[in-house]
Amino acid sequence: MKTKIIVAIIALLALPEFAAAQPAPVPAVGANSASSSSWLAGAQAGYNWQRGSLVYGVEADISGTGLKSSMNTTLQSIFVPPPTAVTTSSIDWYGTVRGRLGWTTGPVMFYGTGGLAYGRTNVNSTLSDNILLTSLISQSSSVKAGWVAGFGIEYLLRPNLIANLGYQYVDLGTTSLVASSPPLSQSVNASGRFQVVSVGLSWLFAPADPVAVDRPKYTKAPVAPLVSEPWSGLYAGGHAGGAWGNSTNASYSDTLLPPSDIRLKRDILLVGRRDDGLGIYSYRYLWSDVVYVGVMAQEVALIHPDAIVRDDLDDYLRVDYSRLGSRLMTLPEWEAKSKGSAL
Repeated sequence: MKTKIIVAIIALLALPEFAAAQPAPVPAVGANSASSSSWLAGAQAGYNWQRGSLVYGVEADISGTGLKSSMNTTLQSIFVPPPTAVTTSSIDWYGTVRGRLGWTTGPVMFYGTGGLAYGRTNVNSTLSDNILLTSLISQSSSVKAGWVAGFGIEYLLRPNLIANLGYQYVDLGTTSLVASSPPLSQSVNASGRFQVVSVGLSWLFAPADPVAVDRPKYTKAPVAPLVSEPWSGLYAGGHAGGAWGNSTNASYSDTLLPPSDIRLKRDILLVGRRDDGLGIYSYRYLWSDVVYVGVMAQEVALIHPDAIVRDDLDDYLRVDYSRLGSRLMTLPEWEAKSKGSAL
């Protein structure tokens, strides 16, 4: 009898419907998101013109930062070990070239600013199937351009020394990575938008020459000279502060069709039988201690040959559970379904 069954299995494996059957994979899915905060330090230089209380000018700056959003994701899967993903998005540095418009009263100036922003963005993502030992790697690194807007306050500590407190909102656009290499696929969107608060000091190289005020004729007391345009001239300095943002989100999928070949299973026990005579078994895969409840591919080949798929790469048999009207379960799921009522 055993010989007849083996012969029948061999004959069924040769049937063309095995190659034509389309598997219904068991998807492992996951998603994650992250943002970051970091230090920031750099240098700035610019030039101011002053007309009364109105101050306008141009400024350029460049800053290094450690903004890096990181995600470690374990996909939801009934298989052990499940697929995992590691995704990072970082901004190494950025710079701006901006116009400035301010209003001053005495040693204090309030200003708004806006213009061009640019910087380097890096995105890396690796999705790994820990059963098939395959990985999908996506990468991007480029200098991107965008815009910046902000505001701040400055104070003349001395005629040649300016203290600054400023805020910037920087938008370097979005970097999107979409990649697929069956059974793995991933999609990553990294936002190059972040905010900055910094404090700085600048040296004013060429303040306007002081304008002497004539002393009143009725007094001999000296009168301090006045500076007509104290904010005018070239300046340069440094700044430091903090940045936050760089929001990143990703989704992952591993549409693995698990092998159901008896050669890859151990600790096999019959736990039930379907109305069509197909046995239901509990078992472990050779590489895992998780107990699953499902069918044996070689037995399915005798009763439902259209539900069998053979992988040409490894020659192991797989079962399309959707053609059986059932699904693969873990043992706790099976027990929760009242000993196999779903199968």
